[in-house]
Amino acid sequence: MTAPGNLFILSAPSGAGKSSLINALLEQKSSRPMQVSVSHTTRDPRPGENNGEHYHFVSIATFKKLIKNNAFYEYAEVFDNCYGTSEAAIDAQLAQGVDVFLDIDWQGAQQVRMKKPSVTTVFISPPSKKELESRLRGRGQDSEEIITSRMAKAQNECSHFQEFDYIIINDDFKQALADLTTIVNNQRLKRTQQVAQHKVLLDELIC
Repeated sequence: MTAPGNLFILSAPSGAGKSSLINALLEQKSSRPMQVSVSHTTRDPRPGENNGEHYHFVSIATFKKLIKNNAFYEYAEVFDNCYGTSEAAIDAQLAQGVDVFLDIDWQGAQQVRMKKPSVTTVFISPPSKKELESRLRGRGQDSEEIITSRMAKAQNECSHFQEFDYIIINDDFKQALADLTTIVNNQRLKRTQQVAQHKVLLDELIC
């Protein structure tokens, strides 16, 4: 019997290294399949992006209909574009034993917790404000105005760390990845998961 997958939320301010951690986690050998959720969005595809792989690209009318039908675990409007996490798609993956990761902010996390209290939430923190600013400047892509805006947004993100189950300080990347892996494995080893996965064995042991 296959145990249902676990749902994880990973949130972090820009520059904390969340995307790198998720990618490194997925590249590791694992006892069960893992997948980052593919969101719905109303924005146009960028060069190299494929529908269904990077995002589900839909019209504004379709997105509004999905909202009306209560089809999202969470959704938000960002820079005049809408993004949402399909409840049906996530539940189907979980039912197949896939661990699913949502890369969303604290506001999205609040929405998901309302619908699925069993979700495991992880906040990825930079080691310091100085290091975070250094990482943002190191990209060499943003103006001073954008960096200042990102730092202000990061401070707001960090003020919600108390709402998360786990906090990982991404100072040493290898350690941060080991911490994230431990959290994932911890959820898989819970009694309810193990009973679902090994019911035949456990029943045999007590007969």
